[in-house]
Amino acid sequence: MTHTMHEIGRYEDVRAALADPALVPELPAADDGPVGASVAWLRATVARFGSGEPHRRRRALVEDELARLEPASLWQTAATAPAGETRVRVVRTLAEALGMPEAGAVAEAVTVVARAYFGGTDAAADEAVAWLVARLAPQGADEPALESVANRIGLLVQACEATAALVQAAADGDVPPARVLREVPPVRTMRRVAARATRVAGRDIAAGDVVLMDLVSAQRAHPVPLTFGAPPRVCPGRAHALALAGGLLQRRLTDFARLHHRTAPLLVPNAWDYASAAALAAQGFQAIGTTSLGVAAAAGLPDGAAATADATLALARRLGRGSFLFTVDAEGGFSDSPDDVAELARRLHDAGAAGINLEDGRPDGTLAPVDMQAAKIAAVKAAVPELFVNARTDTHWLGRQEEETALRLARYEQAGADGVFVPGLSDRDGIAALTAILTVPLNILYTPTGPTLAELAALGVRRVSLGSLLYRRALAAAVNTATTIRDGRPADLGTPTYAEVQALSGPDEKAQRLT
Repeated sequence: MTHTMHEIGRYEDVRAALADPALVPELPAADDGPVGASVAWLRATVARFGSGEPHRRRRALVEDELARLEPASLWQTAATAPAGETRVRVVRTLAEALGMPEAGAVAEAVTVVARAYFGGTDAAADEAVAWLVARLAPQGADEPALESVANRIGLLVQACEATAALVQAAADGDVPPARVLREVPPVRTMRRVAARATRVAGRDIAAGDVVLMDLVSAQRAHPVPLTFGAPPRVCPGRAHALALAGGLLQRRLTDFARLHHRTAPLLVPNAWDYASAAALAAQGFQAIGTTSLGVAAAAGLPDGAAATADATLALARRLGRGSFLFTVDAEGGFSDSPDDVAELARRLHDAGAAGINLEDGRPDGTLAPVDMQAAKIAAVKAAVPELFVNARTDTHWLGRQEEETALRLARYEQAGADGVFVPGLSDRDGIAALTAILTVPLNILYTPTGPTLAELAALGVRRVSLGSLLYRRALAAAVNTATTIRDGRPADLGTPTYAEVQALSGPDEKAQRLT
C-alpha cells in the first residue's frame, strides 16, 4: 500500500502536529535485530522512536539519568573538555558526567552509531552498539536492564548530532542561543507517521501517511523555537544541551548565573536596605534581591513610576560593601532610552550588582512596546555582558493572554536575556507550558496560595522571588508590635538585639565610627 508524504511549514500547523497523539515518531523499517547487538534493536528500544506506554516508561529512564546532572556542573565540565571534533567532545563530556567508563572510547562509538540511527543499516554501527552494550550493561543483564542501557546510549546519540549542530551554529560571535535556535535550528525537520487517521493543517492524514515538518520555515515567522519539540513530547534534555553548548563555546557562567542552572530553584529574598540584605545573607541565602516597592516606600516615592533611580543606585552602592551576591530591581530601567538603561546597568554593576530586573509594565497599566524592551535588554548585555538580565513581563498582572506572554519572553530571550520573570503566574499548567518552550531559566514570584518550592522545582522553575512580601510583612510586624504594646496586650518580643543589628553593618563601618 502506498502512503502519502505531507509536508507542512506553518508554525501553527507544526505545533498542532507535534501535539497530535495520532502522529508518532517514525521508526525506520527494519526488524528489531539481535538483542543488544544492532542499531535496529537500539531504535526499537529507545524512547525517541516509541509511543504510548513504552515511550512513557523509556522517557522516565532518560529523565532519571538527566536528573542526576546539574546543568551548571555540565557547563563547567564542558568548558574544560579536551580539544577535538565537536560531536566527540559533546558525547565525551556527557558520558563522563554520567559516570560511564572509557568515556573517550564511548564517544567514538556513539558517533559511529549516530550515522545509522535515523535509518539504514551499517555493520560498523551494529558493532559499535554491541561494544557499547558490553561496556555499559551489567553481566547477565535482563530485558529491563538492557532497556535502560539502550536509553542511556540513545541519550548520547541524541546529544551527538543535535547539540553538536547547536555548537557549530553558535560558534561565530556571542549570539544568544534562543536566536540561534530560531534562525539556524540544529534540527531542521521532524517526521511523524500517522498511527491512525487524523487531520492536520486542513488535510486528511490516513493511517501510515508520513508528516514532514519544516522547522526552518516554521520558525522563520515565529519567535518561539521548536528545536526541542513541543508538548507533550518536549525534549527532557534541553537545559543540559544548552549547558553543554555554553561550556564548549567558552561562554562565561558567572557565580550568580550558575545558581540559575541547577535542579533546585534559587530562592531570592528581596531586601530594602543594607541591614535587611545583610541579615538575610547571614541566614545562608545565596543571593539577595532588592524590592522596588520597599526602596520607593522607604524614600516616600511611588513605585513603578521611574522615580527612584537615584535611591536604587544608592542602595546598590551600599549593598556592594557586603560580601554577598545581589541583584537589583530597576523597574523598567527608569528610561525609555536603551542607551540610558545600559548606562544605569553599567553603574549598578560597578557598584557590585550581579544582576538586574527589567520589567515591561508601565505606570499607566500598559506594557512597553516589545521592540523597545528588547532593545533595552540588548543594550544592557552589550554594555555589561556579565550582568545577569532577568527580563520581566507583566502580562499576567495586567490580564494579558498567555500567548502574549510566550511571544514577549521569546523576544527577550533572543535579545540576550539571561532569565525571564513572570510575576502573577501561579497556575501549574501555565508554568509548565512556559518551561516547555523557554531556553533560559524561568523566575516565578512566590505566593502563599500557589505551588510550593518543591512543586515549582518539579515544574522546571529555576528561580523564585519573594518580591515585596518581606517588606510588607516587616511593616505589618512593626505596626502590630507597637499597637500590641500600646493596647496592653501580651507581646512576643523575640527580636534581634541592638548589638546584633549593629553587627550587620560590618567591621569596616564600626571602625569608621570609632575613629
